Amino acid sequence: MKHPQSPRPGRGGRFGAASRSGAERRSPPRKVAPRSSPRRAEDVTPLNSCTLVGAAEAQSANSHKRVLQADMQQPKLHKVLAQAGIGSRVEMEALIAQGRVMVNDKPAHVGQRVQQGDQIKVNGKPVRLRMAQQATRVLAYHKLAGEMVTRNDPQSRPTVFRKLPPLAVGKWQAVGRLDLNTEGLLLLTNSGDLANRLMHPRYGLEREYAVRILGALSDEERAQLLEGVQLEDGEAAFGSIQDGGGEGVNQWYRVTISEGRNREVRRMMEAVGHAVSRLIRIRYGSVVLMRGLRRGAWYELPDADVARLMDEVGLEPPVPMGRGRVRRVPDRKTGAGRSAPSSAAEVKSVGKPVRMLAGRGGVSASQGYIGEAGIYKPQAQRGKGKGRGKAKRAR
Repeated sequence: MKHPQSPRPGRGGRFGAASRSGAERRSPPRKVAPRSSPRRAEDVTPLNSCTLVGAAEAQSANSHKRVLQADMQQPKLHKVLAQAGIGSRVEMEALIAQGRVMVNDKPAHVGQRVQQGDQIKVNGKPVRLRMAQQATRVLAYHKLAGEMVTRNDPQSRPTVFRKLPPLAVGKWQAVGRLDLNTEGLLLLTNSGDLANRLMHPRYGLEREYAVRILGALSDEERAQLLEGVQLEDGEAAFGSIQDGGGEGVNQWYRVTISEGRNREVRRMMEAVGHAVSRLIRIRYGSVVLMRGLRRGAWYELPDADVARLMDEVGLEPPVPMGRGRVRRVPDRKTGAGRSAPSSAAEVKSVGKPVRMLAGRGGVSASQGYIGEAGIYKPQAQRGKGKGRGKAKRAR
């Protein structure tokens, strides 16, 4: 009599692994080497992520005066130490990882950024660093309708940051945001402090818009907009309303406002029964949108206009050097950042850089911007004739 053949180890007979018991399926427990000491947060090395996160949180809590993150505008600690001649960047990173570098009496961490005035010690000895102060730069960009004021758009729509010149240090920060369908003047700067002050309602910088609505404003509606209308997020009022002309049912107006809430101008017009068909920002503070600046192009404000803009929000302007010029750190990649004459501004688009004349008093002159002598029409830029697409050269 033949005895049934027992299944081989590891196999479950005719049904394979499904016939194995739960005890057979479980693998023996893995042996873990005993730790010399319990793993606690206070025992980890300075490179542990918990320590880095804790240090970053403590640093952000202490720097309560910074509203916008200014860290990305400052150089990294190991680069600053290497520039001071203490050692190579790799050696400086090793010193920081070993806990031998202190910043403001606190252990530094790899990747930490420092700013002017930070007290740095290496092996307990203070180190005097001479950091080149980054010049404040401001761009005036002519935003197109359909562009996003964001760095990354989930829908892959065009963004204004793709057309800006690269910075060797820091990044461009938009001064407020224009919604998808709003066009016109958009300021960008490499200074987080300046960007925050320009946006803050405490400083009351006027924004001027050219707005086209369906139908004309009545005297009662005009008075209501000047006195204030109730919106979902509070009351809002225009500082001034001026007629801008128009044809048929479409009417243009120039309005001013001293804050920048989301879609505020559109919502105010809708509150009195008028839909907005086009909205163009033509002025921000003392900076105006120049008539000759093509859509999608930008220019860098001269030093005199940057100083005027900083003075409007209570920041100390740069100290003039030489003949009315301001010391500026040229961008290594683009060479931009040098002082420009107050009578001309360098305009750049996606294609070739050109030169154009500014109004009297520099780029911030109140002449020649959209809406000054009638609202500027898009087809005017596509006009035919000699010299099409070329700007006047500055003499």
